[in-house]
Amino acid sequence: MSLTLIDYITGKMVPDVGAEGSRQLFEKFLVENRGYDRADILVDVPIKVMFKGDEYVSTVDLIILCNQKPIMAARCVAGSLGSYEREILAASRLVYTDLQIPFSVSTNGKDALVRDVISGKPICKPNGDKYEIEEGLEAVLTKSEAMKFLDSFEYLPFDPKKKEREMIIFRSYDIQRYEGECSDS
Repeated sequence: MSLTLIDYITGKMVPDVGAEGSRQLFEKFLVENRGYDRADILVDVPIKVMFKGDEYVSTVDLIILCNQKPIMAARCVAGSLGSYEREILAASRLVYTDLQIPFSVSTNGKDALVRDVISGKPICKPNGDKYEIEEGLEAVLTKSEAMKFLDSFEYLPFDPKKKEREMIIFRSYDIQRYEGECSDS
């Protein structure tokens, strides 16, 4: 017997397998604690990359919008966050052909690793007269922080010279999701 639940964002029935519980926790956190509207959150956004001449198709768990612009991409996981941070970083650089999403998030719904996509480094937030690395769910931008950030941010495409390497990285990490996390065994 397969268990299902109602997706917090879409209202659709989804199988309760793999990291789905983590996704539901994070979706609720984004709306109830970070001020995003349900309409600001895109679920299972298609991503296509080329690998050895073949098209590889997958999805990005969540893309969070602010003023209709992508601000964060999230990979919701049931295991170690660090195992997935490179995958979502690559997806954030590749999912749109004309821009990179500014922030990537690897989360289990209770904790998060947030990275600046351009640099690949953890994000820093001001603390008095200095900046400190922000960790956990507190590192996830609120909608008001995202709006302020977008006031001075310029979207840039990913460097075409690095694109093939990034596609290999994304596919290599992502394919394991289907071989492990989503298997019925």
